[in-house]
Amino acid sequence: MMKKNPQKISKNGFAVSAAIILLLLLAAFIGTAYYVWKKGMHDDSALINSNVPAATAAQDNSATTKVDLTKLPLGDGKVTTSGAKKGYVFSCTDNFRGGGAMHSGGWISGSTWNLEAKPTVEGSVDWPNAKVAITKQGDKRIISGNGLPVDTMTGIFPIKAGTDAYAYDRNPNSIQAQTVLASLPANPAAASMPTCVGLGEIGYMTNGVALFNALDAAGRDAAAHEVQDKCDGHPQMQGIYHYHSLSTCLEKNEGNNQLLGYALDGFGIYGNKDSSGNIITNSQLDECHGMTSKIQWDGKTVNMYHYVINHEYPYSIACFRGAPVQTKR
Repeated sequence: MMKKNPQKISKNGFAVSAAIILLLLLAAFIGTAYYVWKKGMHDDSALINSNVPAATAAQDNSATTKVDLTKLPLGDGKVTTSGAKKGYVFSCTDNFRGGGAMHSGGWISGSTWNLEAKPTVEGSVDWPNAKVAITKQGDKRIISGNGLPVDTMTGIFPIKAGTDAYAYDRNPNSIQAQTVLASLPANPAAASMPTCVGLGEIGYMTNGVALFNALDAAGRDAAAHEVQDKCDGHPQMQGIYHYHSLSTCLEKNEGNNQLLGYALDGFGIYGNKDSSGNIITNSQLDECHGMTSKIQWDGKTVNMYHYVINHEYPYSIACFRGAPVQTKR
């Protein structure tokens, strides 16, 4: 009988073990490479995020507590014309003509104001002729409409004498249909430096309503001083119905991490809740009131810069991260 060679068996066993380990390592490498390839096929976040300054991508995600609507910070005096500054409106002008609400109400106390105690303009007016169309044409996103709110109501303007609102704000303007036409970049890019925001339209919401910055005609905190309707809107002298802050009507109708509008530089305006339903606070936002996070953009999940509209001054777009376009009315 032939005797087995223990040394030969040991060598053969080692060879087999080494081969198995190499095969396992090769399988792990192939699996990792496949995952990276698939992720790249379905997530173009690196491309979307490449033109955003690094400072805007790193945010403080620790503050997810609910904002106290009874003690909101008052934005009066937080205006700059010399460059973007967090918590301020970077305004294109400091020549404020005055106007707005006649009296400061009791809901303003020192450096805070109480949203829940502020009166609203009476009435629930429907606008069946309201229209808005948002289409993508090549490298442009076209917004057209008549400036009236689609599927949301307004109060009665001019403000009626004898109402609670009239005691503080006698807005004499009526809501008028407009000719809205804006051609925005469909693939927005960050500019080398933020630019200022004007007193007129700085964006449009998905319901067709214009978005103005946080200031009233006197350069004060418009959401705090002026009395708006139940959807947080009101008209100016030319009859343009607009918001200065987050509309509670849009807030109720939309879910988490939802696109609510477009800024004039093409970047999206999203609601004040992240994908998990946590409230996004100002501590998480940059000087333009924006952040970089995962959002739905043109049917894809991307990691992209966007603005956030919420209940904290300066409420929405405090400066333009990209290059704004001119609107036609």
